[in-house]
Parts: sequence; C-alpha cells; structure tokens
Amino acid sequence: MTAKSRPRPGLVIVSNRGPYRLYVTKRGLKRERTVGGLVTSVLPMLEHVGGVWIAWGEPEGRFPIPPRRSKFELQHLRLEPEQVRRYYHGLSNSALWPLCHSFLGRVRYTPSDWQCYEQVNGLFAHAALAAAGPDDVIWVHDYQLGRMPQYVRDARPSARLLGFWHIPFPSVELFATFPWRQRLLEGLLACDVLGFHIPAYAGNFIAAAVELLGARADGDQVAWRGWTTRVKARPIGIDFAAIARTAASPPAQKRAQEWRAAIGQHPIVLGVERMDYTKGILERLNAMEVLLERRPDWHGKVTLIQIVTPSRTEVPTYQQKKREVDEAVGRINGRFSDGVWSPIRYFCRSFSIDELIALYRTAEVALVTPLRDGLNLVAKEYVAARLNNDGVLVLSEFAGAAQQLPEAVLVNPYSIDDMATAIEGALTMPIDEQRRRMEAMRARIQAQDIDWWAQEFLNDIQRG
Repeated sequence: MTAKSRPRPGLVIVSNRGPYRLYVTKRGLKRERTVGGLVTSVLPMLEHVGGVWIAWGEPEGRFPIPPRRSKFELQHLRLEPEQVRRYYHGLSNSALWPLCHSFLGRVRYTPSDWQCYEQVNGLFAHAALAAAGPDDVIWVHDYQLGRMPQYVRDARPSARLLGFWHIPFPSVELFATFPWRQRLLEGLLACDVLGFHIPAYAGNFIAAAVELLGARADGDQVAWRGWTTRVKARPIGIDFAAIARTAASPPAQKRAQEWRAAIGQHPIVLGVERMDYTKGILERLNAMEVLLERRPDWHGKVTLIQIVTPSRTEVPTYQQKKREVDEAVGRINGRFSDGVWSPIRYFCRSFSIDELIALYRTAEVALVTPLRDGLNLVAKEYVAARLNNDGVLVLSEFAGAAQQLPEAVLVNPYSIDDMATAIEGALTMPIDEQRRRMEAMRARIQAQDIDWWAQEFLNDIQRG
C-alpha cells in the first residue's frame, strides 16, 4: 500500500490534519476529503506543484494521491491515543486554540500536555527531514506544530523553512499567560519566513518576540540568536477559478434549482460553519429570532439554512455547544413555524464542496459571523460563486477576512440587535448596491487567489 519511491519533492507540506482520511477496503484504499480551511486552500496548490504532505493519520505509510496518475504523496504518521489526547485535544485545542481566539476563560494549561506537544512536534520534524532533500522547502502549517521548526533547524541548519499560523495570534497581554511562551516563540522563529493572515496578527507576534523573548525587530525582520525571520502578513487565498467554474456547471445549476424548489421563492440566508464556540452560531440564531420578532411581515418569507459540520465531538465543551445550538433551532422553529414554513433549516453534517457551491449560488445572503476567526474561507467561497455579482455577504468585524473584504456588511457578532439589523439590511439591499460591493470583492479575491498566496511565500524564501 505504501507508494513506490520517486524523486524527492520540491515541497514538503506538514500539518496536523491531512487532506484525506484513508480507509482500507476489500477493493483497496478509499479516501474521503477532510474539512477545514487549511485543506481547502493548500490542497489545490500541492496538486498543482506536487510533493509530499505529512500529517497524522492511519494507515501509517506514504500513499500516492490519487492512486493512479498521482499528483502528490500523502504520508501518514501514527500517533498513540495518549499522544492524541495530550498533544491535540490537550495543548493544541484546550490551550492554544482558546488563547489565540481570545477565550481566556476556556484555557487549560497542563505541563504534561506541553511535554507531549514537544514530543509529537519532534516526530513530525523527523518525518519532514526524512522526506525533504537539501534544496526542498519544508512548509509547516498552524498552531499544532509551533515547535517543529526548531527541531528541523537544529538537525539541519541549512533547511529551507516556511511557516504559516492559520489562526489569530493574540495580543502580548494574552499570550504572556502561556507558560511556555518563550519556547513557542523560539520554535516559530526558526523559520526563514513566517506568515500570518493580516498585519494585526503579524504585529502581535513581533511584539511578543520583542517583549517576551528579547528578540530584535527591524520592520518585518526579527532577529534572535543569530537567525533572522521575515514575518509576513498575507491572507490565504482560494482556488477562485475552480469555484467559479463549478458554480457555472450544469450540475451546480441543477442542484441550486432543487434547493430553490425545496425552500420556495423567498430569500435564503445561508450559514456554513464547523461546530465550534468561536464561530458565533448561537449568536446568529438569536439574531434571526430577534429579526422575526421585529418583522412579523417576514414570517413565511425568509429562511435561514444553517449548516454545521460536526467537530471534536468527543470534547465536552463542543458537545455542550451542539446541545445549545440544537435547542435554539428547536425553540425558534417552535415559535414561528406555521406548519408549512420553518424559519430555520438546520443540517448537522458535512457537505461536499460541490453541494456548498450550489448553495452559495442559491442564497441571497451569507452570514459569516464568527466571534473570532483567523480569516474564514467561507466568505471568499461565497463571493467566488456569485457569478452574477449579486448577493450580500454579512461578515464579522472579528474575522481576518474583514480586512480584505471591506465591502461586506461588517457587523459586531456580540451585538444581537446589530446582527438582526444587518440581516434586515442585507435582505432589503438594492441590487445595484449589491453588485457594486460584490464586484469589488470578487476582483480582489480573484487577484489574491491561492496561487498568488503560495507564490508570494515561495518567492520570499527563494530570495533568501
């Protein structure tokens, strides 16, 4: 099942989660696409340039993807259950995730979790060193692997290392609470180039390196113990052309018509999120309830399609959040349904990208209202799928994408009243204003797509 050896790749992608889950069946190896912003953006890039993607998963080994006419290789590392519990559920998602999203009350710092985080980061580094030739680029992704660059640099000082932190980087005041702050900063500063989505995150990192580590900063360059790291802010792109092409396809058009027939001819508001306390799902539902209270004339004339992809289902806080969302949907539908129309169509399952694109085509309004988000690619996907330059994007001020998409209707997701007002305004926005806003956003997203994003970083490291 392991792929035959081939010439060493020019690019080695390393992340906690890979682009596919693999299953051994009687007919061979079956693959299932994973969900997440990193995969959505990075996968098309690696399929284009080729290389190896290293991630945690089973079965262990290296596999050509796809099995015939492979575009790249997927290498799975096996982790023990205790390592998964401490490195992933513990340090990564019970410490770094809430800390970086400014939810300090949810943070749990456990020394044994940090020790396991260090151990697993070392395992990833070892695998990357084995896969990468002396001139290849190792590109380390996200907060689960913050210590890995240091292990690679120590073992191979000449390594060409890119890093990208996909979630927010918090203010110095928040980050200072992290007990292993110096070790994490040192790990990230082992990269030649380190990327963040927006200037605020890059600035927070540089400030932390200077104030908490004693590093020296000169513009976007940070010097520490003889090594200089360039810290760049570039929002990750999407495969704009592929999404627009899919949106224009007959299958997408047919599926959009089916959605329209099922919902009716009244406006559709769409929310697509992973189940997470940072995503503002409950606040969005409450805003919809307020809107229906304010505007009885909208009863029977608007529907929210809310898609929630299950995530971290074994974690109690995520189980509790799902219960709260389920109860809110039941309460709102119970209050306002008339036996034929229900204000909320709720789906708690994964949707394929093709199905989502059909929904993007259908919905007059997209609600992307996280309480905090590194960027948010749903916002960009919705814009890319609006081929007629109509539709309205309602976007949280606290999503990184808000800086790149100022033409969206920006909203404070913590204010339920403001959210309800924003939804009402989106539903009644004149078509010429919709098109003016959407045209500007589409042009920017098309220009700053995934190829632009990847090439910018690869050019940075080529410049040395």
